[in-house]
Amino acid sequence: MDRITFIQYLIAQFVLWSLAHAPPGLARFYAKLLDLAVPRLRRTARRNLELAFPDKTPAEREAIVDEVFDSIARLLYAFARFPQINRENISGWIRYEGLEHYLEAKKAGRGILIATAHFGNWELSAFAHALMTEPMQVMIRPLDNPALDRLVEERRQLSGNQLISKREAARAVLRALQANQAAGILIDQNTSLDEGVFVDFFGTRACANTGFAKLAAHTGAPVVPGFAAWSEKERRYILRFYPPVPMTGDPAEDTQRLHAKLEEVIREHPGQWLWIHRRWKTRPPGEPSLY
Repeated sequence: MDRITFIQYLIAQFVLWSLAHAPPGLARFYAKLLDLAVPRLRRTARRNLELAFPDKTPAEREAIVDEVFDSIARLLYAFARFPQINRENISGWIRYEGLEHYLEAKKAGRGILIATAHFGNWELSAFAHALMTEPMQVMIRPLDNPALDRLVEERRQLSGNQLISKREAARAVLRALQANQAAGILIDQNTSLDEGVFVDFFGTRACANTGFAKLAAHTGAPVVPGFAAWSEKERRYILRFYPPVPMTGDPAEDTQRLHAKLEEVIREHPGQWLWIHRRWKTRPPGEPSLY
């Protein structure tokens, strides 16, 4: 382990330890530090919101960016507390809505493809589902720092979930579906031209990976959107499963359908999506960068 890798690991360990022993206010402090230390994140969020919500005022968009960092703080706080979360206290963190859609889809016996995103608390949603209903397979992208990657993976699996690396994604997901298990996959990130198609997303073309839609067409597994949104009124998350999204077998059309549902959910809670990602980075040939 080189020096930089080791320092990053020590910092992550300290942050998690401190959050596990402190009130939520410390998580907001860490999120603010991230905001100040990496100014390009706020710049990216501002640009994304200009594209997505041109009718909002700069002040309204800035308020959404502030909410994004509040959302990151809540996610960090929950992640640090994973070792302390169990079946007895999970209801204080999260509850279900629409679980019947998941249970009904399971009856088909072809497994379930859970379409989710970097929205609300995507880490807690999978973690909690394993405690409240049953473990699932979760597709992840390994972190560049191997030590950090092991640390994160260990926590993600504490409630019984199994992780699928993108390097072995197709075969692992197929095995899970054949065993009538659920596989959770993030669908909201930018992708390259050779892996995706352009879909309409908040009125601007965005390059989206077609792998999810192709898996659905190949397996016939029902596609159930699921997102954990923060409820300020209840002071906990609500994990909502939506009715299955009908799949046509056409990768482009089905990918568009998934992103239309995702956009609908984000519009309900715009401050809970990770706007700091350059979602519209890939452009059609000849089109200038939006950033």
